[in-house]
Amino acid sequence: MVAEAARRPGEGATLSVEVAFALPEKQRIVTLEVAAGTTAREAVRQAQLERRFPEVSPATFAEADLGIFGRTLRDPDSHRLRDGDRVEVYRPLVIDPKVARAARATRRQD
Repeated sequence: MVAEAARRPGEGATLSVEVAFALPEKQRIVTLEVAAGTTAREAVRQAQLERRFPEVSPATFAEADLGIFGRTLRDPDSHRLRDGDRVEVYRPLVIDPKVARAARATRRQD
């Protein structure tokens, strides 16, 4: 049984990943060593961003859309990370982009 476990690839391996979050006035990239098989959402929890950004609701980090190098993840709760990945935590939009464009267009016409 022990020999069988020793043959499993990645068993006990760690990965080096980054977790990034930014506000307009403050940005942080947290470097972590995580166990192989860690998901994107788990890495965000391990980065403890709520301690680094006390002005942001902890629910933001728990529920935020996540991406890897600018590509949004469809299911961050099951996406397994690879060595060197940078998990990006996306802030919710304050205003819908269509509404913002319409408001700018209205201001230009006035």
